[in-house]
Amino acid sequence: MEIKEAQQKVDEWIKTYGVRYFNELTNMAILSEEVGELARVMARKYGEQSFKPGENDNLADEMADVLWVLICLANQTGVDLNQALIENMAKKTGRDKDRHINNKKL
Repeated sequence: MEIKEAQQKVDEWIKTYGVRYFNELTNMAILSEEVGELARVMARKYGEQSFKPGENDNLADEMADVLWVLICLANQTGVDLNQALIENMAKKTGRDKDRHINNKKL
């Protein structure tokens, strides 16, 4: 699925099943919550913490939750995520094209 299609599908879902978008500040808080849930799984799966009995370890689902809310915020604020990503990659390439290659720590 392309990013533009994902934005359209989320918008259709919201309008069909979600009644309306939560406001931008609510969605920002939800995004923070979802990133925290992703961090919890990462800490247990790749860090030193262990899972509690019955705790969700579905990394893909947690990432999808983050993406969902990010797409909601983009839709609400008129951001074309495809174009934003293209521009962001160009920015990073211009800024960092030699930075990492010349980093002796890497």
